[in-house]
Amino acid sequence: MHGLRGLPLGWLLIGLLLVVSFLSSASGQVVTGAESVGFTVSDLDRAERFFTSVLQFEKVSDKELWGRDVELLTGVFGARIRVARFRLGDETIELTEYLTPGGRPVPADSRSNDRWFQHIAIIVRDMDEAYAVLRKHKVKHASTGPQTLPEYITNAAGIRAFYFKDPDDHVLEILEFPPDKGDAKWRARAAGGELFLGIDHTAIVVGDTETSLGFYRDALGLEVAGSSMNFGTEQEHLNNVFGARLMITGLRTPEAGIAVEFLEYLAPADGRPFPADTRSNDLWHWQTSFAVPDADTSSRIPGLRRSMTVSSGPVTLDPDKFGFASALIVRDPDGHAVRLVSR
Repeated sequence: MHGLRGLPLGWLLIGLLLVVSFLSSASGQVVTGAESVGFTVSDLDRAERFFTSVLQFEKVSDKELWGRDVELLTGVFGARIRVARFRLGDETIELTEYLTPGGRPVPADSRSNDRWFQHIAIIVRDMDEAYAVLRKHKVKHASTGPQTLPEYITNAAGIRAFYFKDPDDHVLEILEFPPDKGDAKWRARAAGGELFLGIDHTAIVVGDTETSLGFYRDALGLEVAGSSMNFGTEQEHLNNVFGARLMITGLRTPEAGIAVEFLEYLAPADGRPFPADTRSNDLWHWQTSFAVPDADTSSRIPGLRRSMTVSSGPVTLDPDKFGFASALIVRDPDGHAVRLVSR
């Protein structure tokens, strides 16, 4: 990856403290729910064809945005963006194409244990049928094939999963729960006959689970839903990482919606750090959006502009253009982007 280097630990800790200060200063503000998961694409028309034709998402909006508010929010000067939102079940993704300036592609040598890794897990009614659809459309593999997690991984036993890639090499996952696992809503949706049912979670690679909990649980207010130690040949072939041994921690917001999952690779330990020069127009940029009561609190966030923010502080927006009254993009301790939005 261009300019690959780690994020300075001191900078991250200062930024984390400032974000905690931001949330606590806003009258005990915490997130209320996961609003969407988004990422940057190189060609939105091509991405739309993939997500609607292959994965059966429904497009719900398509806007072209530019101006000072876009620059302040994204941290990209001269940004002119096209943003489209797509829904599957009750969950939403947001895809952004930078018409100007263009960013860098996902590195061809990316691996699932690199710190910039993120994916969304799409629940399917039937893994074999869903995999056949992906093969029919010649979708690129990220796993060697669908894997059924073994009995010794107690909390994940019987789950079937497969990683694949979209046209820009973003990794996605399809996942089928056995009858004794997963939220009841997936069984209810499956009864309707649809193959692709919705998004269960977004997964991010983290360097240290406790540090990440300090951000997502203690600062943002997510709740730990469970954990699992995953290893063995099935996990290796799912992640396509030889010797993979992962501590997986799931978190949820107070409102139902897309959950967050930490992937901490205990082995192998050769995953690369999130590049410090990442910008929102780079194609490895993902952002997990959380709804908050009030993101426009810049007067009560001393020093936030010098922290780990992508935005230049909370940005007041035109709700008719953006769908939000204010928003702020920050980075978590590993560099993953988090957007706090208020309607």
